[in-house]
Amino acid sequence: MFNTSNYHQILRELAPQQATLVAVSKLKSIEDILSAYQEGLRDFGENYVQELCSKQLELPHDIRWHFIGHLQSNKVKYIAPFVHLIQGVDSIKLLKEINKQATRNNRIIKCLLQVHIATEETKFGFNEEEILQINPSLYPHINICGVMGMASYSNDTTLVKNEFLYLKSLYDRLKTTHQEISILSMGMSGDYKIAISVGSNMVRIGSLIFGNR
Repeated sequence: MFNTSNYHQILRELAPQQATLVAVSKLKSIEDILSAYQEGLRDFGENYVQELCSKQLELPHDIRWHFIGHLQSNKVKYIAPFVHLIQGVDSIKLLKEINKQATRNNRIIKCLLQVHIATEETKFGFNEEEILQINPSLYPHINICGVMGMASYSNDTTLVKNEFLYLKSLYDRLKTTHQEISILSMGMSGDYKIAISVGSNMVRIGSLIFGNR
């Protein structure tokens, strides 16, 4: 169920940074998403391709859909016609496939490169060296407009903050050579306040506004 008071509190916290709130709506009902939409939310994040495609057909067409999960290359074709932003591009293979499907749909698809900043090996993403070697001109139908990362799932706030600071420094470096870089997506329900404090301008929040799944 959509929590209106939490939503407006988070908006107030994001306002100084002019950060974008992406509502993580995976496994949430059409009714819950419409409640958020009626409060003014337009950016929604989904983790599962099939669920995203079905919701996109049922919900208002001015919603900006973000794919925020681990995207398999063979699923790109299903979301390429409409997706607003693919967060978490974590391999060259995936970049190539997104470019291919964007070309077929005569679109420029916005993407964020996922950087592995956490201590957990289970998380996906490029390392710094790989990020710096990516040549955007090889993917003319992709707009690489930023980076994203997920910090360690930890109560150690110093660890989490240092991971976010590392990603912020990499983001700043990329901005000096790539003028289209403008999005630093980091921070979720448990750590978005830390992320905002070090410069995140996009957060992905689910449970705080929709309740636990």
